Amino acid sequence: MNKDKTVENLREDYKAKTLNRLDVVDDPIVQFQQWFDEAMKAGQKEPNAMTLATATKEGIPSARIVLLKGYSAEGFIFYTNYKSKKGQELIQNPNAALVFCWLEMERQIRIAGKVEQLSPEASEKYFHSRPKGSQIGAWVSPQSEVIKDRSVLENKLVQLQEEYADADKLPCPPHWGGFIVRPTSIEFWQGRSSRLHDRLHYTQENGKWKIDRLAP
Repeated sequence: MNKDKTVENLREDYKAKTLNRLDVVDDPIVQFQQWFDEAMKAGQKEPNAMTLATATKEGIPSARIVLLKGYSAEGFIFYTNYKSKKGQELIQNPNAALVFCWLEMERQIRIAGKVEQLSPEASEKYFHSRPKGSQIGAWVSPQSEVIKDRSVLENKLVQLQEEYADADKLPCPPHWGGFIVRPTSIEFWQGRSSRLHDRLHYTQENGKWKIDRLAP
């Protein structure tokens, strides 16, 4: 194997942009929107894909990729099966971290905060905005449970497709809905040359956002 292709030799020198205090606004949600809009315009594939990190009551962590489905001054929203591993961990330990990574732009955003379930009404409204196939999928999959093989899913899929063939939408499963991460800290990371990256970190103090520069 060419030694230049080994894992320890994979590296990039980031030179796309810089990030200074004067480059950002005082409100991190507005700053997030600016960066998210830039990621959309740049053609970043699924810019709303984010790593969601959760932990058990004992503090054992796990992480996976989910899709952001809304954000505002209140927080960041995603949807899932409440009986899944992540759903159960969030119910038992309502703290989470999110990470957006846009490599083409050499940018990363880290978010941490408290988590709350959305109201059944809000979850149902979003559920019925999804394609019918996605609605059926939410009923088909016992997410995170061990199943014998894929036929378990496929057989259930066919059953529900036949049952709801004439329906425009399905009822929202009682075990499915949204979570909102209410941020207490948000960090904007811009890659820089020689690993001397720019990091601006927002934290809440007395109801206001404080901005600090962190060493890379």
